[in-house]
Amino acid sequence: MEKKKIAIVGGTGNEGKGLAYRWAKAGHQVIIGSRNVEKAQAAADEVRNLLSEPANLRGMENIDACRASEIIVLTVPYSAHQVSLEMIKEEVQGKIFIDVTVPLVPPRVSKVQMPSAGSALKEAKHALGEGVRVTSAFQNISHELLLKDDPIECDVLVCGEDKETRAIVLQLVADAGLDGFDAGPVDNAVVVEGLTSILIGLNIQHKVHSTGIRITGIHRNHEDL
Repeated sequence: MEKKKIAIVGGTGNEGKGLAYRWAKAGHQVIIGSRNVEKAQAAADEVRNLLSEPANLRGMENIDACRASEIIVLTVPYSAHQVSLEMIKEEVQGKIFIDVTVPLVPPRVSKVQMPSAGSALKEAKHALGEGVRVTSAFQNISHELLLKDDPIECDVLVCGEDKETRAIVLQLVADAGLDGFDAGPVDNAVVVEGLTSILIGLNIQHKVHSTGIRITGIHRNHEDL
């Protein structure tokens, strides 16, 4: 497995720390980014304390984190999506960008409310320009599951610019201990993003915290292990 340099922009939240934990555990170089470097370093220390072995994990200001990495992951609330894209635009050119953002609009977060562009990923594509290989993933995974070592019975759908880029992201999904599936081009992200509101609604109805999706009818390589 080729080790990657991964920046998690807005990574001090639960989702960012969950992904940082999984990827650092897999041996990748992970930088947790924040607008406040002290906050980023504190989050990195928090994740490091969860790991049983030393890891290449640190905290930096968002711009510096992007500059030092080859893969950029955005894990911010939708209200901070556009301003975050504008802030990191120059530093992500020529790189792979993974958008974890879901266009949730409080207070009715269980209602699907897509932006006029069609999806958060399409907004990212428009904002970052043609020089960035945009993808989306991990919208339907609870941070509570990412921060545990138990197997996760939830799949990840990856949408993005081209098959080669999606394949790289799918490998990162596998490195995080999840099964991922190629969900096709950027246009398809509207379905994946919208599923999150439906899952939130199911959580509320059934008084649980981590509903997810599972793809059936496809053989998985690890099923015979």
